[in-house]
Amino acid sequence: MAAVADKSGEAALVAAAANDKKNSLVVETPKSESKEFNVQNLVDMFTKLNPLAKEFFPSSYQQNQTKNEGKFNQVPVGNKSVGNENFSNRRRRNNSNQGRRRLNGKAFRAQRDDSIRQTVYVSDIDQNVTEEQLAGLFSNCGQVVDCRVCGDPHSVLRFAFVEFADEEGARAALNLNGIMLGFYPVRVLPSKTAILPVNPTFLPRSEDEREMCTRTVYCTNIDKKVSQAEVKNFFESACGEVTRLRLLGDNVHSTRIAFVEFAMAESAIVALNCSGMVLGTQPIRVSPSKTPVRPRVARPTLV
Repeated sequence: MAAVADKSGEAALVAAAANDKKNSLVVETPKSESKEFNVQNLVDMFTKLNPLAKEFFPSSYQQNQTKNEGKFNQVPVGNKSVGNENFSNRRRRNNSNQGRRRLNGKAFRAQRDDSIRQTVYVSDIDQNVTEEQLAGLFSNCGQVVDCRVCGDPHSVLRFAFVEFADEEGARAALNLNGIMLGFYPVRVLPSKTAILPVNPTFLPRSEDEREMCTRTVYCTNIDKKVSQAEVKNFFESACGEVTRLRLLGDNVHSTRIAFVEFAMAESAIVALNCSGMVLGTQPIRVSPSKTPVRPRVARPTLV
């Protein structure tokens, strides 16, 4: 009986060992030694690991984390949520403003391109031809929005820019190339630039001011070292009596401008011939003025 019990016990041990082998994992080491690890023990080991331990993160993540921490540390500790909210709102506002500026820039460029297509460049204009006469000539082509006659410092003749209300008027104006105006045939070409608009508050407001414009010239590229008295003497000796003169300049531009009003309209026409003449160290440019020289308003004195 004892022998039978021993055999049955050995059989039970063999069966238990077989079951353990089924539930075990064999890992070979480099030295070809085999060790048995229980699967349940491996599970217990993995559950005890800390997934937030630094050995589980690459070094690049640590660098980025320190940079982000540096950025967030700039926000006051007590108002982190408020600071972040203000920061995000500020970014949204800046982005919207930039978008608005981009749209405004595109709209401005589109408007400028339209103005260029509606403008023609006219050259070889007789010095006795006025802006009214030139605008009247081109009014047969379409509605004239603006007409700007300028003095050419390299010629006794002048040039002008004429802007129409639409492109059809500008295309029709090209057919007037070579037409006689005064004593010279004018050249009419598509313009490469738009006319710079004049501040409407400076334009003449009455018939008297329009008459003043016929006696006034606009002079540019004046040497900064030239005084107002020297400008007046220059035009009076060459053209006629000057009744009013306004010399303007700033710290941005290297030269100055002037509005010169004469006693006679004929003197203003003669002054257009002064384009290209040297005043001080600079050749000046003279054009008809679109604005009158208004008398200065006296400021009330403080008592």
